[in-house]
Amino acid sequence: MEIPKTYESKQSEDKWYKHWMEKNYFHSEPDDREPYTIVIPPPNVTGVLHMGHMLNNTIQDVLIRRARMQGKNACWVPGTDHASIATEAKVVNKLRGEGIKKSDLTRDEFMEHAWEWKEKHGGIILDQLKKLGASCDWERTSFTMDKSYAESVEDIFIDLYKKGKIYRGVRMVNWDPSAKTALSDEEVIHKEVNSKLYNVRYQIEGTDEWLTIATTRPETILGDTAICVNPNDVRYVNLVGKKAIVPISNRAIPIIQDEYVDMEFGTGCLKITPAHDVNDHEMGERHDLEVIDILNADGTLNEKGLHYKGMDRFEARKAIAKELEEKEFLVKVEDHINKLGFSERTDAVIEPRLSLQWFVDMKNISEPALENVMNGNINFFPDNMKNTYRHWMENIKDWCISRQLWWGHRIPAWYFGEGEEDFVVAKTMEEALKLANEKAGKSISEADLKQDEDVLDTWFSSWLWPISVFDGLTNPDNEEIKYYYPTNDIVTAPEIMFFWVARMIIAGYEWMGEKPFKNVYYTGIVRDKLGRKMSKSLGNSPDPIKLIEDYGADGVRIGMLVSSPAGNDLPFDTSQCEQGRNFTNKIWNAFRLVSAWEVKDIEQPESSEIAINWFESKLNETLTHINDQFEKFRISDALMASYKLVWDDFCSWYLEMIKPGYQQPIDAKTKEQTIVFFEQLMKIIHPFTPFISEEVWHLLRDRKDGDDIIVAEWPTAGTVNNDLINQFKTTSEVISNIRNIRKQNNIANKIEIELGIVKSNNHPEQMDAVLVKMGNINSLSYIDEKMDNAFSFIVKNSSFYIPFGDTVDVEAEIEKVKGELKYTEGFMKSVQKKLGNERFVNNAPEQVVAIEKKKLADAQEKIKILEEKLKSLG
Repeated sequence: MEIPKTYESKQSEDKWYKHWMEKNYFHSEPDDREPYTIVIPPPNVTGVLHMGHMLNNTIQDVLIRRARMQGKNACWVPGTDHASIATEAKVVNKLRGEGIKKSDLTRDEFMEHAWEWKEKHGGIILDQLKKLGASCDWERTSFTMDKSYAESVEDIFIDLYKKGKIYRGVRMVNWDPSAKTALSDEEVIHKEVNSKLYNVRYQIEGTDEWLTIATTRPETILGDTAICVNPNDVRYVNLVGKKAIVPISNRAIPIIQDEYVDMEFGTGCLKITPAHDVNDHEMGERHDLEVIDILNADGTLNEKGLHYKGMDRFEARKAIAKELEEKEFLVKVEDHINKLGFSERTDAVIEPRLSLQWFVDMKNISEPALENVMNGNINFFPDNMKNTYRHWMENIKDWCISRQLWWGHRIPAWYFGEGEEDFVVAKTMEEALKLANEKAGKSISEADLKQDEDVLDTWFSSWLWPISVFDGLTNPDNEEIKYYYPTNDIVTAPEIMFFWVARMIIAGYEWMGEKPFKNVYYTGIVRDKLGRKMSKSLGNSPDPIKLIEDYGADGVRIGMLVSSPAGNDLPFDTSQCEQGRNFTNKIWNAFRLVSAWEVKDIEQPESSEIAINWFESKLNETLTHINDQFEKFRISDALMASYKLVWDDFCSWYLEMIKPGYQQPIDAKTKEQTIVFFEQLMKIIHPFTPFISEEVWHLLRDRKDGDDIIVAEWPTAGTVNNDLINQFKTTSEVISNIRNIRKQNNIANKIEIELGIVKSNNHPEQMDAVLVKMGNINSLSYIDEKMDNAFSFIVKNSSFYIPFGDTVDVEAEIEKVKGELKYTEGFMKSVQKKLGNERFVNNAPEQVVAIEKKKLADAQEKIKILEEKLKSLG
């Protein structure tokens, strides 16, 4: 069979992915094997693949493919999240483009459009994952609004409500004026921004005195209900109990005192707007202040905003500042840097807003989730993520779970009156009607019942993911939940530790009485060369599919993992994918080389026998290390060990050691063992590079149907001959020195040379057959003393000499060595001078001093070698 000169990645990827799917290798059913289960962090249903997904899913695929080869029943459950805010925003924008307003539609009509959008766009990201080689069990693809899944979400809402862990109340929430919905604290991104600090003066009622107050939000002056000073601030003690006049609105408000006020900020006076600031609201409750809400849900001013009614909050800020200046209330404006909250989904500036919402009481429900991470029942990789987790869990706040949207799981609450308690929580209209009649103590009709318009926070469904993808709540004793739960590993980003990981753990203990997974692997953030997080808005993120087209899926997978230790950010550059593609090309070229060797019935050379014994030990040693790295979730380190085993040990050393001469045959024993080694290497790299490993696996031998590497047995590490490994290490140093001498003196590799050795106890004589072949040596002899007119070097106290022959200009070589000696002596003196400085030695870190001492020792050793070389040159 003719083997193509270059590896065709696209052809290989299409062929083998189709083959794996046809063989149903990705699908799992409960059986008597040990299960290995991963549930995918469900991407947004309307999303497309980005670099974070690439990293996350590559790691998951590496883990699942290795587990499959280890004989475990590997089950990787894919799926998508309905993403209430993001999806509704996309649907609203689509409708707007068609001239349709959401407000013009009924809820049912809008949901028809939303489902249509989902059906059209919902599978894109999953199809893209297939291009990456993701071996998910696609038959198990789940969606957070599937019928069974939706039922489980309703069930746990009802369950928590009955347990008294869900309540409804007016609270200050994070409000997204763009999406017109409440958000949880975790959905708010705080950014440092350049603002203005407006110094505004308020007149003391009935006097000519004035108070100056600093604010970043002059528009909220119209909602002021008090001015507050610190009780320890002697500047204002005489004003406490008096009233001040609010500029523009001309209302009189009390001057109060509270220790919350920072005397050092601004003027030490704080305007209190209970409807528009969390801390102001708490203070308002302490002092029984009036609450004046000046904003509509969309961020425009309402009628309490006086003549600014209908104006956007930021436009109103400018206009009010101008009016304050015109009426001489504005003292000065200063530049000011402060932190503002932005909506994670819409990037709108968050408004603190009093709103009637549904909340989960998180204190008691979260205790098992904290305990079982801190005691090691659930492991975090890296382990230091536990500190962040503990801090959040110990300071956990109640979770606002209602969202003012239509796309999502509608809250199963039903209202039958105007009172605060005139509602019931039930799964169906029929159940609600029965409960409402009982609660009201009178006859209630269906017409009197109205279901809550809001939906649940998307995370309120995704926290059930490891349970509900196996129907663990709607069918609690089914075979699958008992077999696959708890799952094994979760691979996720640190930024959703609280959104998702913590809540899944809470849910696991609340409803299953068991952890949802054993290990959590946190990836880093993919950043560009400037250290910026990759994002569409910055335009600094490459198209993952284009990367796969350019470098091959295997190349991109290596590029994503090559410098991505757990928890550490990944500084990504496309050159890493190029490195990955070069690796696949290296494998392909090595295969072509081996396959081209003609086998004949000849005796195995001693050098090949040594090479085989050495590489077997090296492979076993590296495989033991790779397995250890996998156990510690050091995926990047496992990849690099595999990479070096293939590139350096196999391709650069082993194949060169056994390679027959030009147009010469190879013995059958060596060729067969080389094929065996190649097979083992393909197994080791298969989790990282599934496509080329499967391709080469099938080209190495004729395979039976079903003899595919994806289901081949993970190799077992055998014994390691450490003496042999160390002997080869020494010999490889000798070979490298010989090659350097050839290169520096333009002695072609094909020219045979002589080698004289003044041997020490460290010289591995048993490796000489390899040394002769790799050094292209026609005469190797052991001598008792140094050799004149020869190049020389020292390895492990043994001296090596290569006679000049006729090709070397001795005088030029002497001048060259003298120049190198002069430079090294100068360098040594500079280091000695530094180490002779007591101030440096006493004050520099111990490690820095140790490095300088090492430099000195190396320079002294090099000078000794160069002086010996000069003597040998005569």
